[in-house]
Amino acid sequence: MIFFDFFLYISFQLLNFYKYAIIIYVIISMLISFNIINTNNQFISIIMNFLFRLIEPVLSVIRKFTPNFGSIDIAPVVLIILIEGLQFIITKYGFM
Repeated sequence: MIFFDFFLYISFQLLNFYKYAIIIYVIISMLISFNIINTNNQFISIIMNFLFRLIEPVLSVIRKFTPNFGSIDIAPVVLIILIEGLQFIITKYGFM
């Protein structure tokens, strides 16, 4: 039982990290699109490359099912709602 609680706790924390990574990815993408941050900066390039490889595969799957609203992308919002739902299930029926 202790191993199961530990596994659920680690899952909860990883989902929390992923949720914050999505928020950072969206904010940096917006700053790049408004030309506030320059992509020629090597530090920004490394961060965006890491976040792109981490988040974009999941977002591309969600984009297949969400409707097209033009230039507005709701896939990150849907993904954050799904993560919040999983965290609620873990909290309600899991370790806490």
